[in-house]
Amino acid sequence: MTDFDFDLIVIGAGPGGYVAAIRGAQLGLKTACIEKRATAGGTCLNIGCIPSKALLHSSEKYEEVSKHLANHGVKVGKVELDLKALMARKDKVVEDLTKGIGFLFKKNKVKSIRGSARILKPGEVEVVGENGSETFTTRNIIIATGSDVAPLPGVEIDEERIVSSTGALSLTKVPKHLVVVGGGYIGLEMGSVWRRLGSKVTVVEFLDTIVPNMDNELGTTLQKTLREQGIEFKLSTRVTRAQVSKTQVTLSVEPADGGDVDDIKCDVVLVSIGRIPFTEGLGLQEVGIEMDKRGVIQVDDHFKTNVDGIYAIGDVIPGAMLAHKAEEEGIACVEHLAGKVSHINYDAIPAVVYTWPEVASVGKTEEQLRDAGLTYKIGNFPFIANSRARANGSTDGFVKILADASTDEVLGVHIIGPDAGTMIAELALAIEFGASSEDIARTCHAHPTLNEAIKEAALGVEGSPIHI
Repeated sequence: MTDFDFDLIVIGAGPGGYVAAIRGAQLGLKTACIEKRATAGGTCLNIGCIPSKALLHSSEKYEEVSKHLANHGVKVGKVELDLKALMARKDKVVEDLTKGIGFLFKKNKVKSIRGSARILKPGEVEVVGENGSETFTTRNIIIATGSDVAPLPGVEIDEERIVSSTGALSLTKVPKHLVVVGGGYIGLEMGSVWRRLGSKVTVVEFLDTIVPNMDNELGTTLQKTLREQGIEFKLSTRVTRAQVSKTQVTLSVEPADGGDVDDIKCDVVLVSIGRIPFTEGLGLQEVGIEMDKRGVIQVDDHFKTNVDGIYAIGDVIPGAMLAHKAEEEGIACVEHLAGKVSHINYDAIPAVVYTWPEVASVGKTEEQLRDAGLTYKIGNFPFIANSRARANGSTDGFVKILADASTDEVLGVHIIGPDAGTMIAELALAIEFGASSEDIARTCHAHPTLNEAIKEAALGVEGSPIHI
C-alpha cells in the first residue's frame, strides 16, 4: 500500500477551497491547502466580495449623511469625505477576515502551504514557493483556483487609468468621470460606490439590458432606479478601443450592431465584462484534464474530472461564479470523498447584486420558464405598500414569486428592494424543500417587517394579497 503525504490537497484558498479544506479535515482527511497569495480568502475576500461590500457600506453612510438624514430630522453641518480613512477601514476588514481563515486552518489542523501549485500527475503536486520547490503526494486533489478578469480587446488594463475591479477598489481619489464597461454585478456595485462619493458614472453595456442573467423585470427596474440616482447608461453599445493620456482616457464606442463611432472622455475606465476560469500553469492539459474552449473544467455530478483522483469546484467549473456556490460545491465534494451522501440543488442557490436597492434572485426567471414551456402564476407585491419600508423611507422595488400553475410549487423568486440579499434566504429554503406559494402565505411573518412583502406576494399568487 502506497503512503501518501495527504489524503486531500486543495489547490486554492478562496471560498470554495478553504471551506473544502476545513470540511475535509473535519471528516478525518489529512488535508493541505495550497495558496499562491500571501493571505487566504481568494479573490472574494482579498480583492472582491468583501472589500467591495465594505466600500458599498461606507459610501451608503456618506450619501445618507450628505443627502438623506435631514428627511429624518437629523441636521448635520458640512460633510467631508476622508477617502484615505474609508480605504483604511476596508483594508482592516479584509485583514481581520484573512487572519480568521488562518485561525480556522490551525483549529481544524489543515496544513497551509504557500506557493504556486502544479499537478505533475494524479496524486502528485509540485509547489513552487519563496524557498524553491517541493513535491507532495495525495490520494485526492481538488482544483479550486477561482477566476480572473476577462480581457477586453483594444482596452489594456494598467490599474491606473484603466482598471479592473482590483484597481477600482483602491483608487486614491474620486474620479470626476468613471466609465464602467459592463452592466453586471461588479460594474454596477463599483459604479454605485463611486457615484455616491461624487463621480459622474456612465455604464456601457454590449447587451440591451443590465444584469442579463436575472429576471428581465428586475433588470429594467434596477436600471430605472440607478438612472434616477444619477448613473447614465449606454446599452447595446460596443467598446472598440481606449487611448490613454496623462489626464484622461478616450474610449471609442459604437452601436453593438454596427454604426458610427463615438468617443467618451473620462478620468478612469473600469473593465468589468465578466471573469474567466483561472487554470493556467496548473499542468491540467499535461495531465489530460478535459476543458472546454474557455478553460472551464468538465466534471461529473460529484465534481470528478475525467482523471481519477482529481476534482474541481467553484469558478473553474460550469455554472454561476458565486462564492457561496463554490462553498456548497466544496462541502459536497469532500463529503462524497469521505463516503457521505451529498447533493446541491442549483435552483436553490441565490444571486445578489448589492446596489441600492439590492437585487436578489433564486430559482427560475420568467424568461426561463417561458422558454421551457412551463405554465406559471405570478404574485407581485411592491415595497411601497409595506409598512416597514414606508417607516424606513425605502420603498423602491417589489417581491415577485413564480409558482407552478398546477402544483403551486415555488419555481423562482425575484426581489428588488431594501435588504433583498437577506430576504432571499427564506425563498431559497422554500425552493430547497419544495414549498408551495400557499406554504409561504400561511407562514406567520412578524409585523412590521420587510419580509411581510414576501407573504403578500405569496398571497398574490392566488390573487388575494391583503394590503394592495
